[in-house]
Amino acid sequence: MDVTRRKFLTAAGSAGLAASLGPIAYGHVVAPSSGRRFKFAHVDVFTQQPLLGNPLDVFLDARGMSDADMLAITRETFLSEAAFILPRDAATEREHGVRVKIFTPDGEIPFAGHPTLGTAMVLRDLRLRSASAHAAAAHLAQITLDLNVGKIPVTFMTDGAGRVFGEIRQVAPDFGAVHDKEAIAQLHDLAGDEIADDGPIQTVSTGLSFAIVPLKRLSTLQSLRINAEKMRAYLARQPGNLGFYYITRDTGDADVAFRSRCLWVGGEDAATGSAAGCTIAWMVCYGSVAPDKPVKIRQGVEMKRPSDIIVRASRDGDKIVDIRVGGYAVQTIRGELML
Repeated sequence: MDVTRRKFLTAAGSAGLAASLGPIAYGHVVAPSSGRRFKFAHVDVFTQQPLLGNPLDVFLDARGMSDADMLAITRETFLSEAAFILPRDAATEREHGVRVKIFTPDGEIPFAGHPTLGTAMVLRDLRLRSASAHAAAAHLAQITLDLNVGKIPVTFMTDGAGRVFGEIRQVAPDFGAVHDKEAIAQLHDLAGDEIADDGPIQTVSTGLSFAIVPLKRLSTLQSLRINAEKMRAYLARQPGNLGFYYITRDTGDADVAFRSRCLWVGGEDAATGSAAGCTIAWMVCYGSVAPDKPVKIRQGVEMKRPSDIIVRASRDGDKIVDIRVGGYAVQTIRGELML
């Protein structure tokens, strides 16, 4: 359609602005011919307030999507991850859990914290709104997700204000490589004394791998920057190490035990539940936190998306077990994707 400025102004003056905008804004927008439609929920995870925390899109029934579809959709969302529910019959879901696939813009991953919690919260809400759910409280007390990393149970409890808190039980931690303190300081252009002595800089995995870097001062955490060239070169020599998770006890808030950031080349995460699980395992292992003590990690402040992650872990002899990562979530959008 050839629409000049003069024609637009003439149409607006004679027929009204809405009438003139109609053919311009909508004249060439058509629905996809395939007719495939997929409902989704947009959730802000690890927060009690909309538009904070870590955002997530959860597709409620992804049957009929290929892996290529899921990857393309995740890239379309411009989010760090998206989750895709693949419903099965009730008997299979009772035995094996609800099948869920998690994608980043780079591909499918076996596990991630905020997609796990966010998806479980959405499933709980769907069950709550179904006619049959009210008959059994146990139906709402726990939901098990069948992820590529294995079966991950998410337990729910209601706090005194009536808000639903969800807690993920992650897989047992795997303690990997210990990194040289001076090398890590140079990698981040830090002085050696800016790294704390809470424990070694070590790679830990509870489904995804992160190297835990303890820092002495909040100001150091806030000013961290990633040198892309140096970071890529370092990570290329560390097979299986996804990235770094930076923490400090210097929070400036008596209610917050640790502040954290998860930075990578080209981006930052507002809340990283998988890394928080690795971190509580590391804390209990090296005595920074007592076994079974819940602690609050606040992340995302520098992004203006503050997130609160509640973590705890147990000790069984020399082993760190029962890794639990919890928080709240808020649904902000419900919609439909047309393909």
